[in-house]
Amino acid sequence: MTDNTTQYSRTATVEPPAGLIRRLRNLEPVNLLWFALFAILIVLVVGPIGFLLAVSFQEGGNGAFTLDNYAEAYGRWRYLEALINSCLLGICTAALCVVFAVPMAWAVSRTNMPAKWFAWASVLGAFILPPYLTSIGWILIAGPNSGWLNEGWRWLTGAEAPLFDIYSFFGMVLMIALNAFPFIFLFTKAGLDMISSEMEEAASILGASTWYTSIKITLPLVWPSILGGIIIVFLESIALFGVPAILGIPARINLVTTQLFQFFGYPFKMEVAAAYSMPLLLITICLIWVQRLMLNRKGFVTQTGKGGERREIDVGRWKWALLAWCGFVGALAMYLPGYTMVVASFSEAWGKGLTAENLTLQHYYDIFFVQKLTQEAIFNSFFFAGVAGIGALTIALCVAYVVSRKLVPFANVLAFLCMAPFVIPGIVLAIGFYAAYAPPPLALYGTSGIIILAFMARFLPISYGTAAAGMRSINPEMEEAVRVLGGSRLVAIRHVVAPLLKKTLFAGFLLVVIPATRELSAAIFLVGPETRVMSVLIFDMTEEGRFEAVAALGCIILVTTTFLVWLGFKLVGRDFMMRTPR
Repeated sequence: MTDNTTQYSRTATVEPPAGLIRRLRNLEPVNLLWFALFAILIVLVVGPIGFLLAVSFQEGGNGAFTLDNYAEAYGRWRYLEALINSCLLGICTAALCVVFAVPMAWAVSRTNMPAKWFAWASVLGAFILPPYLTSIGWILIAGPNSGWLNEGWRWLTGAEAPLFDIYSFFGMVLMIALNAFPFIFLFTKAGLDMISSEMEEAASILGASTWYTSIKITLPLVWPSILGGIIIVFLESIALFGVPAILGIPARINLVTTQLFQFFGYPFKMEVAAAYSMPLLLITICLIWVQRLMLNRKGFVTQTGKGGERREIDVGRWKWALLAWCGFVGALAMYLPGYTMVVASFSEAWGKGLTAENLTLQHYYDIFFVQKLTQEAIFNSFFFAGVAGIGALTIALCVAYVVSRKLVPFANVLAFLCMAPFVIPGIVLAIGFYAAYAPPPLALYGTSGIIILAFMARFLPISYGTAAAGMRSINPEMEEAVRVLGGSRLVAIRHVVAPLLKKTLFAGFLLVVIPATRELSAAIFLVGPETRVMSVLIFDMTEEGRFEAVAALGCIILVTTTFLVWLGFKLVGRDFMMRTPR
């Protein structure tokens, strides 16, 4: 009896069940990657926000639970005033963006305005020029003391007061609007392109004027799209750091982002900053949800029994007025600040005017051959952006493959985590990374690792949106043919999927590199003495008043960004800049 029992035990131990053997045989090594993705996304997305929320309820010294951080964050009028100012800034900026963008979108989509490429160039230029560089260009134009606009005004009128002070609340509204109006332009034009001109023609037959028809029929049909753009502009405005810091701090206008930056000064208030950032996160989540609901509504879509046709509206002489408006907006957004920065970068001193004696190449020479700090910042910017682009694109492609091929039950969770940073303001995400990974035991503050991870998380939604769109265009039958012939899934990915997605992957890489090389809101909280990037260095040099050197460094950013955008259009196509989720 004992011998039989021993023999049975040995048999049961040595020989596993047949079902387990079959599962182990069918398990490919690549399948382990799908579970590793979840762990990576936890580190990139869930960890920073989870730590941020936890820290907001912790006492600084011992980590005990407390509500004192929220009491301090909202117990002073100065902090509440900053929140009110930020909301007011977002509302005013969105309203000004509507004024800029809606007439441009209507002119490009519905009218016979000539030179429509000129309007597109203005929109693209506003995308290329970072908001803080637009502000620096306009400081040189409309600064109260040395801006050429105010100098000319004083010369003409003899007045002592400046004509326009860029260091003001309206100055901040104008600067942000000049960079954010393309969002409303793209949303509005997309809505206009989707509706037929039949109802407009019917109204015209009944005697309605072109302007009456456009206001009473066309604009109401695209109102959900316009409102979607307004929400995006509002969220961009309240989460922006560069413009409020460059223009608002000298004007003593306190906003949420600048107040968060002050919490990182002396005395250091990490826990209060975490509590203070929660409303910004909640506002963003709620408004993005509202925006998605509005854009998904079908009640505003015109439906007819046949395919709709869009005919250009002949607006007569008004087409030249519309073209002039596009030129005016483009001049404010790109041409004037861009030209001013180029001139300033070649000027020995901006206040001396544009003369032959004042021209110099010294600023560029110093950047490339003398100033080690500037050289390191340029290298760090492109290195961090490149590594972050590769990392974000790799993760996004793997997740998109899992989701599109339904390889695991929790694939939709992975997709959700990839898109989650879309609703997290960059400045909040940066503070979350600081809370999660800056303190011991990891102690990553000031290292390249924490910056690269933050950039990967920040721009992961762009990479995932691009990769998911590419995966949807590939028929899985080609991969199945490789599997039938004995190839593994990795072989199918390497020899079928990757070659077919070369252009898409390159577009996703560029769409991360371009904004990452000039990112300020996330970098300002995470860089150290050895990891400064161009955007942070520009911010520091602006505070020191070195505007000529700032203009030279800004021109380097503009030239490289323009080249990358041109490369994207050349290799990917005309829809290159339209692949972002926003």
